This record gives sequence, structure tokens and C-alpha cells, in this order.
Amino acid sequence: MSTAPDPKLLTWADVAKRRHPAASATIAYGDDAMQKVDLWLPRGKGPFPVVVMVHGGCWQTEIADRRLMDWVADDLRNDGIAVWNIDYRGVDRAGGGYPGTFADAAAATDRLATVATRYHLDTSRVVAVGHSAGGHLALWLAGRPRLPVASPLHRSHPLPIAHVVSLGGLPDLAATAASPDNGCGTEIVAKLVGTGRADPYADTSVPRLLPLGVPQDLVNGREDKIIPFRMGVS
Repeated sequence: MSTAPDPKLLTWADVAKRRHPAASATIAYGDDAMQKVDLWLPRGKGPFPVVVMVHGGCWQTEIADRRLMDWVADDLRNDGIAVWNIDYRGVDRAGGGYPGTFADAAAATDRLATVATRYHLDTSRVVAVGHSAGGHLALWLAGRPRLPVASPLHRSHPLPIAHVVSLGGLPDLAATAASPDNGCGTEIVAKLVGTGRADPYADTSVPRLLPLGVPQDLVNGREDKIIPFRMGVS
């Protein structure tokens, strides 16, 4: 049995003290300041596998934007993986909420296909990785082929997602809205899915899009005080 002390856990303050890395390129997919993607491109000729990175922040721009993921994007780049780090308008920003937040995430992801040849990106090896609210959006991106045809979010040929990793995500929006301890607030979910619709979860909540048809890894912490462990179940 090892007598070595437990390793010191890395805190956000520890991460923020690290050198802030720079992306290889920034690409717009719309006119709003938030409609941007940072590309983190490895050295070499490629073609490179790609992680579509989706930041969290309770779907609110005021809490977080894509810069939150810069350190992990840099680490992946150094491991030979291209990162397509997307931003989107949150529910607290003009144009965000329903359908804007979802439409932004979709448009940002589909923009990858238009520059794949230029940057030597392998669109057959795209993994969506999201944290917290971004975990929900990453899973939702994989479920886009199953969106109802009548939904304003439906597109005929969305970029295929081969695998999804949700880190501390909230895939089931109906369950999240029914849980006052969800960490983001029930009113935020209402802004996200839209009100005045007969079935606001039909094209927004991941369980309604199952089966996604791709492998998924959902990772949630039992001691997470913001997103309770049970929120990872969809």
C-alpha cells in the first residue's frame, strides 16, 4: 500500500497563474462579437483530428466565454490534436437564448467544414468536448441529425460528430429546470429553451434526441457543488 501523500489538486487559481497561450487563428462565423472560433493548430502537416471545444458558464456570456478553455486547448494542440474552440451568444446577450444560442453553436461547428482543407483538419475525426453548460451543447451538437424537421434549428447536413465528452454537463434540460439546486437557476433554463412553445424541450434537451448514435463519455463529480452528480444522467 502506498504511503505517498495525495497529489495536490489543481485549482482555478493555479490554472489562471499559468502563461496564457495564444490561438493559431480566430475565425468569424457571424457578425456579432461573440460569433467567433479560435483554432488551435498543431505543428505538422496533418490531417489533424479535431476537438470541437464548447465552454460552459450556465449558458451566460457574462460568466464565461471561449477563453476559459484556452489552457486545455493549448495542451491538446501540443499533443497533436487541433482544437476548434467555439463561442456563442449566451441567454444574457441580445440574440441569445432560443433559438440563438443553439443556432450559434451549430453555425460555429459547421464553419469547421468550410476551412478544413485550408488547415488540414480531418472532418471524419471530430470529437465534441464540452464543460458544464458546454457539455449539454456538445451532446446536443451530436444529436442535430435527430432534430425535428419542423424545428428552426434543423439543418439537412450538420457536421458529423464522431464522439462526445461531457464534463460536468447537464444533458436533461427538463430535469435541470425541475431542480432548483442545479447551480445555474431554473430561470436560465427557461430563457435557453424559450417560452410560449408547446414543447420547448423537443429540440433542445438531449434525452429527446436519443439515441445519438455515437459514443459518449459523461463525466460528473460526486462532490460537485454547482452541478449535482445526478445532473449527468440523461
